[in-house]
Amino acid sequence: MILQQLNILNWKNIREAEMLFNDKLNCIVGLNGQGKTNILDAIYLLSFTKSAFSAIDSQNITHNEQACLVQGFYSDDLVISCGIKRGLKKQFRRGRKDYKRLSEHIGLIPLVMVSPADAELIADGSDERRRFMDQVLAQQSHPYLDDLTLYQGLVKQRNALLKQYEGQDTMPWDLLDVLEEQMIAPAQHIYQERSRYIEAFTPLFREFYREISGGKEEIDLHYVSQLQNRDLKESLVRTRPRDLILGWTSQGIHKDELEMTLDGYPIKRVGSQGQQKTYLLALKLAQSLYLSQGTNKPILLLDDLFDKLDAERVERILQLVNSDRFGQIIMTDTDRQHLSRLSARQHGQVWTMHNGQPTLET
Repeated sequence: MILQQLNILNWKNIREAEMLFNDKLNCIVGLNGQGKTNILDAIYLLSFTKSAFSAIDSQNITHNEQACLVQGFYSDDLVISCGIKRGLKKQFRRGRKDYKRLSEHIGLIPLVMVSPADAELIADGSDERRRFMDQVLAQQSHPYLDDLTLYQGLVKQRNALLKQYEGQDTMPWDLLDVLEEQMIAPAQHIYQERSRYIEAFTPLFREFYREISGGKEEIDLHYVSQLQNRDLKESLVRTRPRDLILGWTSQGIHKDELEMTLDGYPIKRVGSQGQQKTYLLALKLAQSLYLSQGTNKPILLLDDLFDKLDAERVERILQLVNSDRFGQIIMTDTDRQHLSRLSARQHGQVWTMHNGQPTLET
């Protein structure tokens, strides 16, 4: 999939912009705070129907404006647009037709984004690591996304019921039975798909890490789930007394973990900033290559890619990105030297970003 043109009106600090993109490499250079990441976030929005950074849609509208519009023109005459007005429901449209359900759009424009915010994958709780798995699987399979949405809704209902009857002697056990029974099938499907994904994904990830690091360290991923050695229904029934005290559901695939290790130890504890950055970059590049096994190579967004990396790793990344394993790339950096070297190799184009206004260099 190729993004050919991006139109923006009142998106964050970008009041108005029109950008025509190269099929392979597009570089956006500028100082921090000029709006480079906001361009990438607008592109992300058109793939995932939401911002990568702002959960509240209205926060993406330029200050003192009432609405914003982001529109993308892609290969195969595909046009996607998103309009946000304060106080109104977001409009997301393919061509001239609004989506009835935003989830129907996920996977149409495969995309992988690498950004400094990825550090949360290592530093934060297991929610971020489950989201990392789900983002790929949801782009590949609507049944997976449907089951994930169904399961999450059932867990919320069970949690609400537990909180409602917390500390009481009576409980509508029959209703709890119904909720738990409905959780089994989607949970099993999600577990199977996550297991299959990590098994196929990990060799790609290891390969990219070796290429970037020069084979200096050994890294690994381990998928850990309660469903590996437990029957979910039995576990839910067994832990009901404890869950009533806690007020939330302690068993299920919403507790899955993705353990990230360096030389056999948690990378969160032993990895340097450069090693963690390499680990995260290898994860995302492998994610892109994994998604490329479908019909479309994903768009690859690279934000502030070279920060915290030594010269050797930067050079290896330049060689990697220069290969034909990836499709269209749109990347940002504050260092013109990195992007100039890369664009010269790829015959790409360079945009300069200043005060929310991109200008194509000639």
